[in-house]
Amino acid sequence: MLDGKKVIAVIPARGGSKRLPRKNILPLGGKPLIGWTIEAAQNSTYIDDIFISTDDQEIADVASQFGITVPELRPEELSTDTATTQSVLFYTVEKYAKEADIVVLLQPTSPFRSSDHIDQAIESLVEKSAFSVVSVTPCEHPPQWANTLPDNGSMKDFLRLGDGKRSQDLGEAFRLNGAIYVYDLHRLLAIGEMAYREDTYAYKMPNDASIDIDNQIDFDMAEFFFQKYWC
Repeated sequence: MLDGKKVIAVIPARGGSKRLPRKNILPLGGKPLIGWTIEAAQNSTYIDDIFISTDDQEIADVASQFGITVPELRPEELSTDTATTQSVLFYTVEKYAKEADIVVLLQPTSPFRSSDHIDQAIESLVEKSAFSVVSVTPCEHPPQWANTLPDNGSMKDFLRLGDGKRSQDLGEAFRLNGAIYVYDLHRLLAIGEMAYREDTYAYKMPNDASIDIDNQIDFDMAEFFFQKYWC
């Protein structure tokens, strides 16, 4: 709780993952991947309740090892490849936590996001009276150097006018890192979507805390970072 506001965390953890099977419970540093996020939420100064949304009994069993009871498995319509994080979040808060004031969405694929990061993002939401606060990290490469390609691979107009500068001459750019999404829950429910608005603010995180595991290369990188910084 912060300034009398009840804070809840929602951790969405689907069992199916085509690029990295069973990724949410793969062992990283001696504990299941989702355990890193559960412990970060548990160590937060402000989070009052934690809800895990999953369609997988094994994930629910792992959550119970960390003291979290999963009240139900997701309904079938929220267990498909096309189900959105937004639909999962709305279902969870409307069923279990409509009385809360702030909701923090924490994806289990960001193991190095800490309780301090979470608390600072929550504090930012309250201090700014924001609709939402979303975590970002510096881009590893200038986004001006990226573009789509046609089927024939032609690079005509690949770089937009004025983008052929040295990287050091380009301004610092940031990207979403998927680690933290904090919302004023009352306004979120009223608006009805996880929109990026004028009163959505960035919470900046360093690259080494911004690993987002989607495939085997990401997981290998996380293991490298664990060995380098945590051992």
